[in-house]
Amino acid sequence: MARATTTAAERQLHLDPVGGIAGDMFVAAMLDAWPELADGAIESIRAAGLPQSVALKVEPHNDDTLAGTRFLVQAPPEGDDAEHVPFKDLRARLEGSDLAAPVRERAVAIFSRLAEVEGKVHGVPWQEVGFHEVGAWDSIADVVGAAHLIEHVGPARWSTGALPLGAGRVKSAHGTLPVPAPAVVELLKGFVVHDDGLDGERVTPTGAALLRHLEPSFRPTGRAQRLRACGIGFGARRFAEISNVLRILDFEPVAAAATAAVAHEDVAVIEFDVDDQSPEDLAVALERLRAAAGVLDVLQSVGYGKKGRLTAQIRLLAKPRALDAVLAACFAETTTIGLRWNVMQRSVLRREIARPAGAAPVRVKLARRPDGTTTAKAEIDDVAEAPGGHAARARRRQAAEDTALGREPDDD
Repeated sequence: MARATTTAAERQLHLDPVGGIAGDMFVAAMLDAWPELADGAIESIRAAGLPQSVALKVEPHNDDTLAGTRFLVQAPPEGDDAEHVPFKDLRARLEGSDLAAPVRERAVAIFSRLAEVEGKVHGVPWQEVGFHEVGAWDSIADVVGAAHLIEHVGPARWSTGALPLGAGRVKSAHGTLPVPAPAVVELLKGFVVHDDGLDGERVTPTGAALLRHLEPSFRPTGRAQRLRACGIGFGARRFAEISNVLRILDFEPVAAAATAAVAHEDVAVIEFDVDDQSPEDLAVALERLRAAAGVLDVLQSVGYGKKGRLTAQIRLLAKPRALDAVLAACFAETTTIGLRWNVMQRSVLRREIARPAGAAPVRVKLARRPDGTTTAKAEIDDVAEAPGGHAARARRRQAAEDTALGREPDDD
């Protein structure tokens, strides 16, 4: 089968949910970017048991604003239908199919996500969940097709833009449900969402399950990248204000080999000013914030605020998934009444902690540089235990760093 080529695991695939995300939109966008994968994707869908009476079509589409691709699954008016499929039967069907093992495992994992949240929101054991809309042949085709394409496009880091919430009501086998549907709400917990003022279902359960399977970071990285490909997948709905599309952007880093020692990750940055808390109490507060779960670093600087007041300018770095808890801790520990925050990308050198053997071992942080060299920095808390003054500490630090780097210590 054809497989899209990739040069490095640092390649990034970014989902731009202009109109939202659904299973058919994801498949369409992927096939718009990599049309050579269409035959293999259709073969996988057929291998999952899709009857020949159900037609699969990959068609060019134009909404008079954008041109892209649509993925259509068309069953005959009165023919094979897979509605009301219990999850255990659906899983057994997929596991017993002729699908390639990696594709089969992805498809089962995606449907398992759906079963878990459907069982939770409707009060049913997840193994006994009866799929309705997502059990129909079109959703089976969407999930299997997506699993095939994710597997065959190659290793990548996935990211996504903010997801549109939508509004209104949607009809389902469980009755009329609010938008976003309860299962979608469960799957999207932790993702960044926004309200663009347009009604309708914008993220479907299948689309949400794909997002949860990929676990993309929020927004593309800000480092230098080369745009390799773009795919535009249309959904079935049409909006007057915007094109109902999902875009997939394929990025690769510039000079990837030179950045092999660099890791890229999301980080939450929180900033605030304090001008009405005593320095001694603020020092206690910042130490507690520094020790809080999810906090990576706390920085303090001095600034001038309104009316010429001296202010303490505070900046925290935290893990994005701990953001809500860290924000609450900032309000609890300090007198600030307002916080500024953002989720950004940061690049960090790969590092490790060495513990050179010796009478008084000192921890040393080793950092691998992009040019292949290694730098060392002794932990000051360990260095400070040396008896004597500045000269003694300097000798101890130098000896530890030399030993960690495999250099002969300087006897001078």
